[in-house]
Amino acid sequence: MLRRLVPQAIREARYRKSFIQNTTDNLFMGSFESFAAAQAGAPAAKPVGYDNAEKARNFYSHQIYFYDYPALFWIGRSIAEGLRSVFDLGGHVGIKYYAFNRLLTYPDDLRWMVCDVKGVTQTGRELAAELGSAHQLSFTTEYGDASGFDVLFASGSLQYLPQRLSEILATLPVKPRRIIVNTAAVHPDRTIFTINSIGFATCPYRIQHHSELLSELTAAGYKRLDGWRNEGKPIEVPFVEGGDKPFYAGCCFDLR
Repeated sequence: MLRRLVPQAIREARYRKSFIQNTTDNLFMGSFESFAAAQAGAPAAKPVGYDNAEKARNFYSHQIYFYDYPALFWIGRSIAEGLRSVFDLGGHVGIKYYAFNRLLTYPDDLRWMVCDVKGVTQTGRELAAELGSAHQLSFTTEYGDASGFDVLFASGSLQYLPQRLSEILATLPVKPRRIIVNTAAVHPDRTIFTINSIGFATCPYRIQHHSELLSELTAAGYKRLDGWRNEGKPIEVPFVEGGDKPFYAGCCFDLR
């Protein structure tokens, strides 16, 4: 038994070292009872969270990735249907606003608000002013500002939020008419709380039970229009039971 355990212990120690030293890869480590426990269990060697104004500039990009296209389709369709306000939950410095603008024609009256942490929104405002986008693109740190927006858009962000999407929706006086979720980290069997290395920092990370996410949106008063799996975007939590099963997925729901 000892011979079997020692090699795995060595592999885990090596992986932990690689995780802490990581600067470029999207890595995951450990399993915890809650989001808060994952945050408390993060290695002390690096900062915890995205709240870094200087590093935020590194995330500005016009790039559209293959896994963006389902969301691009539904944002474009929403605009075509006359929806004019987008609340971009966890949208960093407006990454998808800029990227999608390459292929979509934004109407003059489009209003796009990004909700993120303080340091990131500070950089986002500076970039919007520099790039001439401040007339459409604004920033907030408050989830509650989503009230009354036509579209709530969450691209690759739900897994980083302390609150689940259903909990955020429950606080809104006026719920968004449409919800578009893309590249949400999900699991076919259960919810896993882990730690994600993003290079300059680590973050607590929720891999939510897929069916639970969809059923929560239904219970919040929404009907499903579409759902998809973002194939080809890898995610694995080594040395955790079921850690090879997570995947990224998206969906579109409309308020009933």
